[in-house]
Amino acid sequence: MFNKVLIANRGEIALRVLRACKELGIPTVAVHSTADEHAMHVRLADESVCIGPPASKDSYLNMHEILAACEITGADAIHPGYGFLSENAKFAEILEAHDITFIGPSAEHIRTMGDKIEAKVTAKRLGIPVVPGSDGGVSDPAEAKRVAAEIGYPVIIKAAAGGGGRGMKVAENEASLTHALQTAQSEAGAAFGDSSVYIEKYLGKPRHIEVQVMGDGKGGGIHLGERDCSLQRRHQKVWEEANSPALNTSQREKIGEICANAIKGMGYSGAGTIEFLYEGGEFYFIEMNTRLQVEHPITEAITGIDLVNEQIRVASGAGLSVTQQDVTFSGHAIECRINAEHPDTFVPSPGRISYYHPPGGLGVRVDSGVYQGYSIPPYYDSLIGKLIVHGRNRIECLMRLRRALDEFVVDGIETTLPLFRDLVQNKDIQDGNYDIHWLEHYLADKRA
Repeated sequence: MFNKVLIANRGEIALRVLRACKELGIPTVAVHSTADEHAMHVRLADESVCIGPPASKDSYLNMHEILAACEITGADAIHPGYGFLSENAKFAEILEAHDITFIGPSAEHIRTMGDKIEAKVTAKRLGIPVVPGSDGGVSDPAEAKRVAAEIGYPVIIKAAAGGGGRGMKVAENEASLTHALQTAQSEAGAAFGDSSVYIEKYLGKPRHIEVQVMGDGKGGGIHLGERDCSLQRRHQKVWEEANSPALNTSQREKIGEICANAIKGMGYSGAGTIEFLYEGGEFYFIEMNTRLQVEHPITEAITGIDLVNEQIRVASGAGLSVTQQDVTFSGHAIECRINAEHPDTFVPSPGRISYYHPPGGLGVRVDSGVYQGYSIPPYYDSLIGKLIVHGRNRIECLMRLRRALDEFVVDGIETTLPLFRDLVQNKDIQDGNYDIHWLEHYLADKRA
């Protein structure tokens, strides 16, 4: 196992990693910007190092300062959490060159799956079902029209190096295709420094299903079931469930086996998530995230397996602690992402938390780095915590979630808690009857 782990992140995920390290008896180092001097993970870590001013590019994305923090403290491994440098192949390579373990997959796998075009080619080679579309990048309108005519309208144009909905445009017909192509290319270039785009068939009412996988880096791998992440706003996940209310046991086992075999075929190391659009009983690969996901706690809730613990074990060379036969699923879990945003306008609401009371009780977990009196800085993502609820079945889970949301109090700032109190009482949500467009339509109707 490692002598000391540096946590190259902030907020609730930094605290989550810190707790896993403590349970394994591994000393921790917290890095922080000047804006996060009083953050909870900084208070609880064995050591802390300030790595720069508030701006992410000068602190949490500053590879030189993070590497220097390792050298100062003697940390021999880094856990990147999610976001920031978690899917940066160059960072993984630099750490390897300095004999510091990156708790994550190889730089090669990060780079391959980070390129959406290469990821699709790789997925197809590994036997993962993919969305019909272009075999590679599409740069000119004539080629785009040929591909679109072949797969049929509507089509969606996506940034090859993209994510988070940027560089993504839908063309309903040939007349709108050229403008959509040029707009996507422009957005992709501005957001990612790479204007490459590709085209896929646009599915009308799909669900977003993702499969959690773990690989040991030696040809072994497992899946830990799926999560339904269809409730999204501007392509950002808001509410996640495990398992999906849309799948039956046979579908669940089939897609899980496909993903586990793909991980074995890649020789993948650590945690990853293979993401699909699901419609009409069919799965279509969209991307693979080569890191821990925000919503990993709901998988932990239904399997009883600590995913961060497994990440650390694999990176240290100890391998996975479980086999596929050891993985069993119990009950149902839901996660709500609580953001410091106005619940109707979604305008960010940084500021001081004057009163904080998280819910508790059987089956209730809150992953958050905030506390009463803490001031949320305006420089970072607005996520302040995650409410995770587990029940013996989906009905019990929803009832428990309703109770937990009623108990949850965060005063002094605006939060999205009222949104979830509305959602949990909505009949479509209670019936599990929603797709990736449902929440956008719900919010539009609410504003009308």
